[in-house]
Amino acid sequence: MKLVHEVLEEISNKKSKKDKVAILKENETWALKDIIRGSMDPTIQWNLPSGAPPYTACEPHNAPANLHRENAKFKYFVKGNQGDTLPAYKREKIFIGILEGVDPGDAQCVVSMINKETPAGLTKAIVEEAFPGLLRG
Repeated sequence: MKLVHEVLEEISNKKSKKDKVAILKENETWALKDIIRGSMDPTIQWNLPSGAPPYTACEPHNAPANLHRENAKFKYFVKGNQGDTLPAYKREKIFIGILEGVDPGDAQCVVSMINKETPAGLTKAIVEEAFPGLLRG
């Protein structure tokens, strides 16, 4: 299974919509869909400060965690979800823990998602064709 940033890099290097859709379908995971939706869906608002948070990235070959498991914690960061009851410092500590535990490329994808930066090479039309109904807004 490819890491999320590897899939997104592969998509950014392709020219045709057909190739990009095929890559998305071949690598469909909840982590990938969560990153795409969190970045591109205007109905999702993040309960975290925007910008680049202070964290120390782990070594790429020695990441103790995996975004394919850690993405379940995203629910704590979405406004109107479970994280609303957490104190800000605790929510931010969970967020930094994810960033420091996953591959640095995936950590950058998470930071970009929180800042609502659309992954390179993706459009709403491509996402809708690959994952119908993923984007609500």
